[in-house]
Amino acid sequence: MCTLRRRVGCVAEEAGTARLPTRGTPLYDNITYLVQQGGLVMGLLLGLSVVAMGLSIERLWFWITTNRPRHLRLVEQMGGLLRGGRIDAARLMAASDRTIYGRVVTALLDEPPSEAVAVEVVQSQRSRLERFMPTLSTIITTAPMLGILGTVTGIISSFQVLSDQSMLTDPRDVGQGIAEALLTTAAGLVVAIGVLFPYNVFRAQVDRTLSRIESLVAAVSCGRGHSNIPGPPATERASV
Repeated sequence: MCTLRRRVGCVAEEAGTARLPTRGTPLYDNITYLVQQGGLVMGLLLGLSVVAMGLSIERLWFWITTNRPRHLRLVEQMGGLLRGGRIDAARLMAASDRTIYGRVVTALLDEPPSEAVAVEVVQSQRSRLERFMPTLSTIITTAPMLGILGTVTGIISSFQVLSDQSMLTDPRDVGQGIAEALLTTAAGLVVAIGVLFPYNVFRAQVDRTLSRIESLVAAVSCGRGHSNIPGPPATERASV
């Protein structure tokens, strides 16, 4: 009985391993097939998807390190120190913070109090917040247009086949153009939708971060009023 069970188990295992290679083709073969069927437009869409994935990963890591919950609690503590007039303690905390919040507070405390200075400091950090956002927005807009372009080129190639042949002998000749049209349209929509979701998430993070920065600017102004510190140290003002 045990020998029979072992034989049955071996036969089932061999049958299972024999079916595994037929479940799918390697990723490289799939990409090659898509490029062959979709033509040049499909290659462009695949390139855009790779670029969008790389930029999204970079932005995701940036926002994870900037707005993780533990770090946001430290930012709230720094704002509380500023509003309470404890400028020196807030300055030390900002110096140890390598994110955009620490840079903003350090820049504000190193400059004399002025609305123009506050606006300049915030605008100087906006480029870091909105990095690669125009590129992602362009990909969202361009990908469906490229899909439509592939649709047009595929239909044109199908009509060229029909016009070159007085009698259609092989329907697969027309199917090549139809496949190009459908695949590029679907790929363009997939790329655009796939980039749209992380783009909206990153845009929301930009808005929330700017709101926190504005709160820190107000806290710096309030803290200087409580501590009667008009600006940077007296040595810096004398040198100016």
